[in-house]
Amino acid sequence: MRPTIYITGFMGAGKSVVGKELARLLRRPFIDLDLSIEREAGSSVASLFARRGEAAFRELEHKALIRAARRSGVIVALGGGTLLDPRHRAIVKKGYLVSLSCSRAELVRRLAPLRASRPLLAGGTLSARVGKLLIERREAYAGADWSVSTTVNSPLTAAQLIARRIP
Repeated sequence: MRPTIYITGFMGAGKSVVGKELARLLRRPFIDLDLSIEREAGSSVASLFARRGEAAFRELEHKALIRAARRSGVIVALGGGTLLDPRHRAIVKKGYLVSLSCSRAELVRRLAPLRASRPLLAGGTLSARVGKLLIERREAYAGADWSVSTTVNSPLTAAQLIARRIP
């Protein structure tokens, strides 16, 4: 039985694009957790946050993760905050957890044009918001089986580095 591979990291680190590349390389199905939530809810993540709040979004995220975890051998791109919930950390321990790391400066560069669609980036300077969230999430990301930098590695290179480590 092939293990499920979960990809975590901060927003803008490349979870979705690296996950798609990894799924292509390994010839496995790919699940983007945020897209699964959007399909289920019929609404964007930003809209869900605005209309129903973060707590409601996190409950939808929990249900989507449980559905994804029932499948064997898939590649799952988690949301940037998915692992803040201890229940989710317990679920992903049953597979491999890969964290994508990226420098704060590069994250700010990547997220600047997307800020309006990212509710958690509202308020203050973008660099300050990214820095605060990185600190809050550091422990959750540190629980990964291994980490790959996307600051300098392309999505394809990052996916290849991950694929080489999968038994």
